[in-house]
Amino acid sequence: MFNTIFLALAITLMYATPLCFTALGGVITQRAGVDNIGLEGMMAFGAFAAAAVAYFSENPWLGLLFGGLAGAALALIHAFVSISLKGDQTISGIAINFIGLGLAIFMTRLLFNGMASTDAVLNKIPKLFKTLGVKLENHPLLHALEIDLTVVLAFILVFVVHFVLYKTAFGLRLRACGEHPAAADTLGVSVVKIRYIAVLLSGLFAGLGGGAMTLAVISHFTPTVISGQGFIALAAVIFGNWKPIGAALACLLFGFAQALTVLLTSYTALPTQILATLPYVLTLLVLIFFVGRAVPPKANGQPYFKGEA
Repeated sequence: MFNTIFLALAITLMYATPLCFTALGGVITQRAGVDNIGLEGMMAFGAFAAAAVAYFSENPWLGLLFGGLAGAALALIHAFVSISLKGDQTISGIAINFIGLGLAIFMTRLLFNGMASTDAVLNKIPKLFKTLGVKLENHPLLHALEIDLTVVLAFILVFVVHFVLYKTAFGLRLRACGEHPAAADTLGVSVVKIRYIAVLLSGLFAGLGGGAMTLAVISHFTPTVISGQGFIALAAVIFGNWKPIGAALACLLFGFAQALTVLLTSYTALPTQILATLPYVLTLLVLIFFVGRAVPPKANGQPYFKGEA
């Protein structure tokens, strides 16, 4: 029984980690007043970049870094359209979702001889992240609990982001840009600069989330590896009331739904296709019952025109 409990905990943490990275990015950008529904595309492109760089360099940490940078590169496009050009942020985010996945598939086929997946990563790149599991494997109760360092990194970042947002001057300025950018501008805060930084950080975190998925969870890239994870992370942002710790707890809930899917596959006769819908059904229920109660930043999704009241 203890083995099953700790196995469920390990799977929950494993699947919650990519969501947690991405949700943190969503919290940062929306707190600054820029809506970013392109997290899905940024995750997908980051997932590809992480797998490809890890494959050729044989260094998963380098792959994870480039995954984050790939997400930030797409975020720069979204920032330019949304902030500099004052474009519709929703349309820009949708475009980023298509661009991110399209680029990932195109580059994979270009680099891997026409294949649509980097299956070779599975054998070439060992799961070097999984070092904490070695320390626990001989424990009579904890030997089923194997977690990797990306889990630790993600949840350390939760508290780092919380501290920056609520305990630093930069965090105060960022939140002011999302609540009342005109007032922030009057006090000398560069709304454009703060929003650019926030959007780039959201892409960086989303890319790290995609990289965590391809390197620490499944160890290869396929076109369906993300499959809605970015949208689930957005739901976690809403469920967590646009707060880092709340979003992280929501990610754990969605991660548990994924763990339940994996465990029930072994214990029930239900088709795997039905069980695989559990995380998405939970996402819909969260949005139905909590989206009306959550209060987003007042200026979220609204372009700022200097001098407006």
